[in-house]
Amino acid sequence: MTHKERAKEVRKILSMTPDQVIKAAKGQLVVFDTLDEVYDYLAEEMVNEFAKAAKGKKIVSFIMPVGPTQPYRLMAEKINMRQISLKNVRFFFMDEYVDDEKDELIPMTNPLSFRGQIGPLLFNRIRPDLLMPKSQIIFPTPENIKDLPKMIKDAGGIEVCYGGIGIHGHVAFNEPGPGVAESNPRILDINEFTRTIDATRHPGVGGNLENFPRRAITMGMKQCIEARKILIMTRNESTAFNWANTIIRIAALGKPGDDYPVTHMRNHKSLRIVTDRNTLKTPKFNI
Repeated sequence: MTHKERAKEVRKILSMTPDQVIKAAKGQLVVFDTLDEVYDYLAEEMVNEFAKAAKGKKIVSFIMPVGPTQPYRLMAEKINMRQISLKNVRFFFMDEYVDDEKDELIPMTNPLSFRGQIGPLLFNRIRPDLLMPKSQIIFPTPENIKDLPKMIKDAGGIEVCYGGIGIHGHVAFNEPGPGVAESNPRILDINEFTRTIDATRHPGVGGNLENFPRRAITMGMKQCIEARKILIMTRNESTAFNWANTIIRIAALGKPGDDYPVTHMRNHKSLRIVTDRNTLKTPKFNI
């Protein structure tokens, strides 16, 4: 899709009211009044899937993000309260930053490290007797990157791919580019749009673009799309910083194209995109 065609499409979908967008999305868009409701919905959906796995006889695999982070506290509380065992659950985490020069994983002590964040966010909050073995917690690494597709296939595929949507439509770190829908796990350059937003949004970083990572390792878009179910979300987080109003509409209604990778999920038979009313509101200016 050319830039001119996409620009015309975006102006059209930004002129629609939220209710018109919801209707046009034909059931794929789930909208709540508040972000608290969004986060509780996401946590509940994940925990329900884990509870189903606990009742079965096989290990069920999920693609998991580290962000959005807010549902994880709720998830841990629900798991502990309902005493849901995660022994039959396997997490394939989406991505991690790598060193700009060596393509090695950034250390877990780095405040940006997803591996470093997930313990305090989730695993440290869950009763140890309910946790899955560490072998069932898998991050992409330079060592396993080529093996991940086969690991997922041998595990029976992915039950649900969870994730967020970036400003340029990336899911995991699958940035815009030719053939992105068929991409496999890899190390890549992070889009400058993504870096700018992340350096601005990440608490305590202060917009430090010079030292924000330029490279990342990611699960492929192919593995995300091949999941039996997809549940993705985006949100503004505040009423003042409304960066996500456009991408939520592109994700829900945009024509599939490599310029916004999330649009390639549109034809999935079991896709849900979740957001809140603030993020779905019609922007004040349609430039």
